[in-house]
Parts: sequence; structure tokens; C-alpha cells
Amino acid sequence: MKRLLSTNYSEGVFNFALLILRIGMGSLMLAHGYDKLVHFARYKANFINFLGMGSGLSLALVIFAEFFCTLFLIVGLFSRLVAIPIVISLSIALWKLHQFDFFGGGEKAALFLTGFLIVLLLGPGKASVDGLVGK
Repeated sequence: MKRLLSTNYSEGVFNFALLILRIGMGSLMLAHGYDKLVHFARYKANFINFLGMGSGLSLALVIFAEFFCTLFLIVGLFSRLVAIPIVISLSIALWKLHQFDFFGGGEKAALFLTGFLIVLLLGPGKASVDGLVGK
């Protein structure tokens, strides 16, 4: 019981937790990006036109973040760098699409944003390509 209430942790458990976070959050986000990728034309018609870039370019940038950057994040390659577009994309979705409704329609975006912010701040851990290379 004493161990369950302890705030101590080992480096191995910390790195394993980051691995689970990267793979879990990345896999769930990958499904969103893949759906947008294969149904591009359907999503383009009603997609947000952020900063006047056009709905097609906005959707392409979201697909880049949610699918391609997430693939890199799952394996832990350039993790902090690829977490930035994901965090930006989720922040815009929470702001423009859900009007910062954390407890309603924007709950999923807020949860994803929290997880990817943690990866951005803490890095990928040693159980990653970045960790093996020693970045």
C-alpha cells in the first residue's frame, strides 16, 4: 500500500509511460487523420477556412498534422518537432470549431491537446527512435 501512495518513480517506468502515451494518443489520432485523408473531397466541402487559406489547404494541413506527423510521433522520430503541428491543429480546432467548450463538444480535442502537449514538453522517452539516437 505504501508503494501505491509513493510519488517516487523509476526512469524505466517513466519511459514506458511515455511510450504508452505516444502509441495510444498517436493511434487514436491516426484514425482521425486517415479518415480525412481517404475522404478528402467530402471533408473539403464543409471544412473550416482558417485565416483565409481556403478549406482545401486548411484540410491538407490538418491531414499533415493528424496523419503524417502522428506516424512519426508513434515511432518516436523527431517527436517534439512533429508534436508542434499536432498541438497547433488541436488548438485551432478547440478554439474555432468548439469555442473552447472543454466539457461539451470540444472535450475530445481538449483531451488530445493535453496528451500531445505532454509529449511536446517531456519528449518521447528512451523507448523511441529519438531516444535510441540519443537526441
